[in-house]
Amino acid sequence: MVGYGLAGEVATLTLDDGKANALSLAMAQGIAAGLNRAAAEAKVVVIRGRPGVLCGGFDLKVIRSGDAAARSAMVEAGMALLERLYLLPQPLVIACTGHAVAAGGLMLLAGDVRIGVEGDFRLGLNETAIGLSLPGFGVELARERLLPTVLTEATLLARLYAPADAAQVGYLDRAVAVEAFDGAVAEAAAGLLRLDGAAFAATKRRLREGSLARK
Repeated sequence: MVGYGLAGEVATLTLDDGKANALSLAMAQGIAAGLNRAAAEAKVVVIRGRPGVLCGGFDLKVIRSGDAAARSAMVEAGMALLERLYLLPQPLVIACTGHAVAAGGLMLLAGDVRIGVEGDFRLGLNETAIGLSLPGFGVELARERLLPTVLTEATLLARLYAPADAAQVGYLDRAVAVEAFDGAVAEAAAGLLRLDGAAFAATKRRLREGSLARK
């Protein structure tokens, strides 16, 4: 479900559940395990999806199953993971390989460098369209990373964006053609290796810990 690769000092976690890459409890645990390994082996972390999808959000089958304990465990693990990504000591590249909605949109907002592939994909926070409320930390992520002028439409109105538009409003830093995507991700990761790890981690925490305090 979560592949792990190491090239030099860059660790790549590849999400692939064969379907929508839902942020299930197992997926969250798999990503967390990959981050644990990367903490000891890598200076930069890349998270990417399978072709066509980064993450389709929390598993709606669990959300709507009526099993309150399973739902709570999944959501708590997922939100804890997103907070961990947001404060990850290493630079984090999110390589958006396709659709990224709901928790997938939050994953984009938690990254340091976000590169998306162009195509007929949708990115964003559609919680209010599928009967869910955006968690407090999700609101803070959106408030911090998205343009203020789109905050209402992107959260309350559940607007989803094509990759090029997502780069304009703050979900992505840039969207590139499919043939240039892997090279752009590799170039971004290589560029981050030049940063001092301790200085990066300390500055990132100072920059972002306020958002966690307001959640």
